[in-house]
Amino acid sequence: MMRRSLSLLPLLGFMLLLAVLWEAATRWLDVPHYIIPRLSDVLVSTWDNRALLSKHFFVTLGEALLGLAISVLFGTAAAVCIEAASLARKTLYPLIVASQTIPIIALSPIMVMWFGYEVWSKVAVVVLFTFFPIAVNTADGFRSADSGIGEVMRSMGASKRELFIKWKLPSALPGFFTGLKMAATISVGGATLGEWLGGEAGLGMYTKRASNLLRGDAVFSGVLLLSLMGILLFLAARLIEKASLSKRPN
Repeated sequence: MMRRSLSLLPLLGFMLLLAVLWEAATRWLDVPHYIIPRLSDVLVSTWDNRALLSKHFFVTLGEALLGLAISVLFGTAAAVCIEAASLARKTLYPLIVASQTIPIIALSPIMVMWFGYEVWSKVAVVVLFTFFPIAVNTADGFRSADSGIGEVMRSMGASKRELFIKWKLPSALPGFFTGLKMAATISVGGATLGEWLGGEAGLGMYTKRASNLLRGDAVFSGVLLLSLMGILLFLAARLIEKASLSKRPN
């Protein structure tokens, strides 16, 4: 634990330096509060509005988690289909890749048109953001399986089910968790965008209203909490990865 604490010192020192520079620069240059507020004002605003921010924080977190869960379910299923059927590999995989050429922000208003201003429109936008990294990284994980191991298992009479569970699936786990960590961080951006387009609660809506009022301190409070949320979701995905792969042979 001491070694881990010492390893965090460079990061903490750098963050402290950035905080000091932020506070000093805004004071010395007399930057208007609606452009870049002082860090001290942001912290005061966060504390004063902690009850309201807490409510919006958990709304956005719920949307991000729900969308992420749906992406895990359907993204993994798509990757399994791509691996199991050559037709899906030739049709579904290229379509998933090609879908990323369409700007997601252009599809977001369509989600609002389809699902209205309820929670599902925000969840749909999160899915648009997070489905691709999970599906593609998991599919690539399946393809990275060592063919030599597969040949040995076939020679020993392994069934297709055993090949999938004992060979393909363990090989795909690193790719899946790479996609999950990517999706976990960007899910926050998807939920925020959905709230900007139409919502009554959430940190995205909070920052939008604060921006309309030129409340720079409140805007930065929301942004800092969104950043914190993304970090926490990434760390959660990383913990799940470590727990799942701890007994996996290197």
